[in-house]
Amino acid sequence: VQLQASGGGLGQAGGSLRLSCAASGISYSNYIMGWYRRAPGKQRGLAATVSSGGTTNYADSVEGRFTISRNNADNTVYLQMNSLKPEDTAVYYCNARRTVSPTFNFWGQGTLVTVSS
Repeated sequence: VQLQASGGGLGQAGGSLRLSCAASGISYSNYIMGWYRRAPGKQRGLAATVSSGGTTNYADSVEGRFTISRNNADNTVYLQMNSLKPEDTAVYYCNARRTVSPTFNFWGQGTLVTVSS
């Protein structure tokens, strides 16, 4: 199983960045896909998730600014980040979670997003 994230880098406050994560080795449509993030000095936490049917869930801190989407045809999940804030600075991790038995939980390697003020 591989979750290959890309698109991180340096952004400016008020600007936008887009993260991508390509999944391989899983039955993609059976997984909830998500983005989690770990800010400096903090624990990893939810940014957003999207089910195979397109139901989305967002952390309060990103609601209205970030949009998660998935393409079930090419096994890719995206995170469009708009109106960036310095507090969005974090390592962002792609996640694939299967909640039906047998359950699995896979993580990508993380991609760093730095937002300058």
